[in-house]
Amino acid sequence: MKNNDRRCFLKTSALTTAASFTAPAFLRGQDLNSRIRIAVVGMGGRANAHARSLIELEQEGKANIEFAGICDCDRSKLDAASRAWKEKAGHAITTYDDMRRVLDDDAIDAVTFATPNHWHSLGVIWACQAGKDSYVEKPGSHNISEGRKMVQAARQYDRIVQHGTQCRSSENIIEGIRKLHEGIIGDVYFARGIAYKIRGDLGKHAPRPVPNGLDWDAWCGPAKLAEYSNFQHRRWHWLWNFGNGEIGNQGVHQMDILRWGLKLDSHPSSVSSVGTNYMQQKVHNSSAETPGLLSTTMKWPNGQLIEFEVRDWYTNAEAGFRDKYPFVQKDFPVGAIFLGSEGTMIIPDYSSYYTFLGQDRKEGPSASVPGSPISDTPHFRNWIHALHSRNHGELSAEIEEGHKSSALCHLANIAYRVDRTVQFDNPTETFHNDDDANALLARPPRSPYVVPEQV
Repeated sequence: MKNNDRRCFLKTSALTTAASFTAPAFLRGQDLNSRIRIAVVGMGGRANAHARSLIELEQEGKANIEFAGICDCDRSKLDAASRAWKEKAGHAITTYDDMRRVLDDDAIDAVTFATPNHWHSLGVIWACQAGKDSYVEKPGSHNISEGRKMVQAARQYDRIVQHGTQCRSSENIIEGIRKLHEGIIGDVYFARGIAYKIRGDLGKHAPRPVPNGLDWDAWCGPAKLAEYSNFQHRRWHWLWNFGNGEIGNQGVHQMDILRWGLKLDSHPSSVSSVGTNYMQQKVHNSSAETPGLLSTTMKWPNGQLIEFEVRDWYTNAEAGFRDKYPFVQKDFPVGAIFLGSEGTMIIPDYSSYYTFLGQDRKEGPSASVPGSPISDTPHFRNWIHALHSRNHGELSAEIEEGHKSSALCHLANIAYRVDRTVQFDNPTETFHNDDDANALLARPPRSPYVVPEQV
């Protein structure tokens, strides 16, 4: 496909099949000795982690990569990032004000997406169609339908797509999950996840003119075009149009660990969620839409059960051993808790696990890093290794794993929004006889940012 044709294709998101699309022939990632040139899309907070890891790996000299480009539809963010990362990388970095220009540039081999949630799936789909590998922030999708299409695109175009649940590349957590599977706490009969973060007053929607240099239409992209305000632009996590609430923001990490630990490769068949946005709407008078308090129960056909709870205000740590290990959950309590016939396991952060055995909770095997540092570099190193090997099976968090974990967060939100227990069908990824719930599996298309029916 010629460059001009591909540019037109990307702008219109036309339906594409394998017969009508030819991936670029250059694909440097297929040559084990080639230098892979990577661009980061979206200069928000998570882009800093992406850029730091890429620079670290580039300067380390073993990954054979180049941090080559950055992209944002906000000129002020783009200019600031260009100055900062050029100095830290020690070489020029190409800037783009539209991700479609990144995808149209044959000099770029792979893309990382640090955009808001509503852009994740379409960005990955477009990258796959343009013959580029990608790394996408969590949750990989804004909704279940787009998540499945993202997986289909990765398979259709044989792309290497890593999902940003970096606990999958943590040596200590890998060790903990292995011991869990080996039976360190016996038969696991229950698992629970928590995401407790004090959010404070998130603010109100107050319409104002779009700032100079920001392409607001492109920022909204596949979401409904909203009236601009600082709240819409900065607090998008808490708006259904752009985000998925705390369960999709933080909770997807713990959901992923629960699913990993329990070897859950299918979706739950039954989901119940109850919640409230009491603190934001009643106390702070905020415009936030997603629930600050959410309690979810999920059941699988084999009888496996998990619970997940989100809280947004003062709370206990729940794990029950903060006094002895004061660095754990110091700033905010998050974690995955497994209960078994011989004891319990707690994974309270991104780099630790602890076991407690028997009725007296005798301390068992554990591994931790004081301070619970969050490092993205091992996860990027794993992704880059797979870029060279061209084996998506070597990824720690391959995109299908990301889709399944993200879908748990979406299912919890859907059950909350329809205010009843929902029954989910695994093969079709739809709800049984529930038009209201099925309507939340996708969103209305908005041209030209249309998620294709066929990827």
